[in-house]
Amino acid sequence: MSLTSNERAAICDSFETYGPDAPTLCEGWDTRDLLAHMLVRERRPDASAGMFVPFLGKHLAQVTESYKAEPWDTMIKTFRDGPPMLSVWAIPVLGDKMNLAEFFIHHEDIRRAQPEWASRETTKEFDDALWNPFKTMGRMFFRKSPVGVTLRSAGRDDIVVKKGERGVVLVGLPGEIAIHAFGRPLDKVHVVVQGDPADIEAFEASPRGM
Repeated sequence: MSLTSNERAAICDSFETYGPDAPTLCEGWDTRDLLAHMLVRERRPDASAGMFVPFLGKHLAQVTESYKAEPWDTMIKTFRDGPPMLSVWAIPVLGDKMNLAEFFIHHEDIRRAQPEWASRETTKEFDDALWNPFKTMGRMFFRKSPVGVTLRSAGRDDIVVKKGERGVVLVGLPGEIAIHAFGRPLDKVHVVVQGDPADIEAFEASPRGM
């Protein structure tokens, strides 16, 4: 099994553990909302386009509600079984690369919304798989930062994701940096932001994510 398929199984286990009404870090979403989102993204490209194209928003909402109306166990099984055979997500290399961070972040959205949570232990292979995409795609996550941003994780080369005369350095494990890069708040990650206090304040006030 790949890292991504393992993470798919793990998040499905968490969906079973926490049930359909548990909170998540996605504002306004419980676990049923989150799982419906993941099903639409993977199985209904006609509707998932509505995440980016406003005039398709009504169709997206209707398809999402249809998934939410299904029994919880059915929703979990459908996602656990993976994408349809003809889906782009079913292409092993593409699906694995594009889905790992998505699955990991949303898994942590469930775990870290609970009153007591702790970071998971991950392997070097898993950490590298989360870290390497920042070399080519990191800029889009921090494009709205008013100061420069450098990512730093022990044993890896720094990645400058935004240049600037002034800047901050984000220090942490790849998974922790990834969670913050996707817009989750600092109190839900183990990341240290280094730099001038004014630059840190400006950075923390700026939006992150796709």
